[in-house]
Amino acid sequence: MAARERDFTAPTVQLLTPSGELRPTPEAEEYLPLIEALPDSMLEQFHRDMAISRRLDLACANLQRQGQLALWVPSHGQEAAQVGSAHAARAQDHIFPSYREHVVGMIRGLDPVAILSLLRGATLGGWNPAENGNFHLYTLVLASQTLHATGYAMGIQFDGQVGTGDPDVDTAVLVYYGDGSTSQGDASEALVFASSYETPQVFFVQNNQWAISVPVSRQSRSPLSLRGGGFGMPGVRIDGNDVLISYAVTRQSLEEARGGEGPSLIEALTYRMGAHTTADDPTKYRTDAEVEYWAQRDPITRYRTWLESRGASASFFDEVEIEAADVAADVRRRALDVPAPSRDRIFAHVYSEPHPLMAEESAWLEAFETGFEGGAA
Repeated sequence: MAARERDFTAPTVQLLTPSGELRPTPEAEEYLPLIEALPDSMLEQFHRDMAISRRLDLACANLQRQGQLALWVPSHGQEAAQVGSAHAARAQDHIFPSYREHVVGMIRGLDPVAILSLLRGATLGGWNPAENGNFHLYTLVLASQTLHATGYAMGIQFDGQVGTGDPDVDTAVLVYYGDGSTSQGDASEALVFASSYETPQVFFVQNNQWAISVPVSRQSRSPLSLRGGGFGMPGVRIDGNDVLISYAVTRQSLEEARGGEGPSLIEALTYRMGAHTTADDPTKYRTDAEVEYWAQRDPITRYRTWLESRGASASFFDEVEIEAADVAADVRRRALDVPAPSRDRIFAHVYSEPHPLMAEESAWLEAFETGFEGGAA
């Protein structure tokens, strides 16, 4: 029997070309007014945030190599997807990250040292979302944050904080996850509940082409954006290395969610230029030609080219480079000063009340580590 022809395609919505020209694809025309309404200060902030993220990423990777972090999760190459979408959210919105959205947290007010403290092993959680722009905790269990986000979005809806017409009340949820996480059952379950309850929510898939060493072609035979329609919600594929379209599409999707129009899914096509984490060696499974292809589509380079075409001065970019270096140096210095946690922190919050098992295990650990100290003496 001959195989049936299947049309598993989706247009990639784009405003900025890889060469830095503002040349909207047909599907992107409707988003131009959102960009035209942005002041120059916000357009410059996009570049500033991406540049700082890139510089900080390098500094933190070096910290891990120097034994100061147990792990680092690079975001090099994904800056546009993260910066654009993060700026699209309102203050009251809730953001559920995976473990790579460092600059999103910073945009929401999170001190990056809190992230380093987590990856240094000095904290069990890292930060209080209520004190950091409703930026929730990192989730190392793939896709579980999609369920957390959907549950929270259902609560927002039940509390009547959707579709009131009051921009200070209407609230949405933005959840980040990767192409590999789309294969997890949690992600599909979250999409089912979000669609069924018409939650005020945006699913933001950062398709960086690799789920550690497994290519996205193994994860899905069709564009991930089509998953939206399969679950009864709009789905759109964007150029994730175009910060302008990342902002505009996320902005519109969040507005629709707050207005009571239900959830949507965004697939941002991007690329992680580095390793999955510092425990990974991408040269084992990626070709130099592939990496070079994406290097030519660098999100910061293309955006800088566009800003320069609009008249941004060389002094502006020089100032940003100095600021990025200062931020990276400051974060490095303060991260090295983070104290090691006491042994009782491991057991303090497992149960809400004192528990005999925790007391027993704490005593065992105390005796175990004291034995080493005695031997050394």
